[in-house]
Amino acid sequence: MITTWSEGIADGHMDEGILVATGAIVRRHPWWHARAKLTLTLLERLGIRPPAKVLDAGCGWGVTLEALEAKGYAPRGLDVSPSILAKLDRPDRRLIEADLTRPLPNDVETFDVVIALDVIEHLDDDRAAVATLGQLAKPGGGLVIVSVPARPDLFSEFDAIQGHRRRYLPDGLRRAFDETGLEVESVFWWGAWMVPILKRQRARNKAEAGESPADVYRRHLRVPIWPAPLLLKLAFAVEQPRALAATLETGTSLFAIARRNG
Repeated sequence: MITTWSEGIADGHMDEGILVATGAIVRRHPWWHARAKLTLTLLERLGIRPPAKVLDAGCGWGVTLEALEAKGYAPRGLDVSPSILAKLDRPDRRLIEADLTRPLPNDVETFDVVIALDVIEHLDDDRAAVATLGQLAKPGGGLVIVSVPARPDLFSEFDAIQGHRRRYLPDGLRRAFDETGLEVESVFWWGAWMVPILKRQRARNKAEAGESPADVYRRHLRVPIWPAPLLLKLAFAVEQPRALAATLETGTSLFAIARRNG
């Protein structure tokens, strides 16, 4: 069931045609599943257990949304793209069409946790988006968890095709929470083992003549043949405890945990 809070222009964040066409690739990709697993482990460590209400803001292809459902949470999936929501829609699933740059409805529902994984880098005013996410967290302790692509030196055509405005360093991510009514409790890196790989990939993978944006996107998502997927899964699993302990000194992503105290 889809509820509409507001309508926006999905193509302003990422070409909606590419978003829909690459869904099958993304849903099999080890990176998205590793991020979902990291998120579930993080919720457990924060004491947020099923059947807590969780808003997956920018739910995209639904990988994290489905992981939350399987774990027993009461999730809602929110996205600006009506096409992607239509792909996810089913009678027992609550979905919300909304543009985070637009005002929220009066008496809007609030959640124990609001997660926005790789969302705010798509928006010109990331601080305004974070403030909106904060309004969706329960007053008096609701959590907001945000992840973003990290390290501006890794910005590439892959970012541009996804509609990324920026990649972040820790101080820049913290600044996105300034004057939002949210108190940042921690910021940590994820994907340190991927940094040298992405550096080589960014230097090697340049758009070829006649290559469409969708082709470029698929090329960057290409996973080598078996056993590479298993090795990727193992690398993420080995690194996860260090990421959650905030002992990594670099990474391809950053996570921030913040609390709404007001």
